[in-house]
Amino acid sequence: MNGEFLTPIDAFTVIDLVFMMMLVTVGIAIVRLKDLFAIVMLSGVYSLVSAAWFVSLDAVDVAFTEAAVGAGIATVLMLGAMLLTARKAAPAKPARHWAALIIVCATGAALLYATVDMPSFGDPLSAPNAYVGLEYLKQTGPDTGVPNVVSAILASYRGYDTFGETTVILTAGLGVILILGLGGPARRKKKSVAAKTAAGKSLSSHHVVLRVVSKLMIPIIIVYGAYVQFHGDFGPGGGFQAGLIIASSIVLYALIFGIDAAKEAVPPSLVRLGAALGVLIYGGVGVINLLLGGNFLSYNTLNPAHPTHGQELGIMFVEIGVLVTVASVMLIIFYGFTSRQPDISDKDW
Repeated sequence: MNGEFLTPIDAFTVIDLVFMMMLVTVGIAIVRLKDLFAIVMLSGVYSLVSAAWFVSLDAVDVAFTEAAVGAGIATVLMLGAMLLTARKAAPAKPARHWAALIIVCATGAALLYATVDMPSFGDPLSAPNAYVGLEYLKQTGPDTGVPNVVSAILASYRGYDTFGETTVILTAGLGVILILGLGGPARRKKKSVAAKTAAGKSLSSHHVVLRVVSKLMIPIIIVYGAYVQFHGDFGPGGGFQAGLIIASSIVLYALIFGIDAAKEAVPPSLVRLGAALGVLIYGGVGVINLLLGGNFLSYNTLNPAHPTHGQELGIMFVEIGVLVTVASVMLIIFYGFTSRQPDISDKDW
């Protein structure tokens, strides 16, 4: 570099390469490890690094979702799932290792080959940027009155697709209920396990710092979730991210005070109702549009005198529906795993 400073483009390229190397390193470590707990923790690290990389690539909304889902909720859910199985992965035959390596290499080669015809990153002359993306940037403000183009696309232009995604999330929650159930607290038949669980709860009651800090943080997390929800029209955020953040506050409460206390604060019956209610709110906005003489999920009819205000109102309500369903389904999955009876023996503790 002859002592010269890096240009902004070069600096960001170096940062992107560092993130890529970190992801490759963590990925290799995950493949080589046998300890499921370490694998779950590294999976959270992988998601967190990915979120940081997305921020570097100016994909802040995607980074927000990746951090909330991958590094947050998914890590907790995998820890809950790990309670239902052994701590270490069973040894696999050498032949299976080679078969997996060949499949991964073939898939990676196909993906790399597919990138040859892709336009350069950020190329303003590429078809998505020169035509589709440019039109969205030009028309989003006049059409919807929403400054955040991502929120406008998801909730208005692509409202049907997002409604389908919300329904898929509800279906996933129903699947968990059918497979794992969503009943009362888990009951352990083995006396030794029950005794050790009671001892663990007794010890957790002495964790004064965790209990006090969590009582201070949980309301802040919930308020921040509400901020992300209602600020999604102006910046990164929306119903998906807000729902995950609010659900994570309940999960944190369960981790500190116990699953029974969490179910008393947010009963499973309320969670089941919320999962369906969010979809009904989303679809109900579309039905109201039909009753007012408009098209399904065409929000202009909500305020014919000021169509952009109608768009803003419709987007706000459908995002609330997304929040309710996402938060409820995340808690359904968490309750489902934590309510199962782990198949463990004394030597596993």
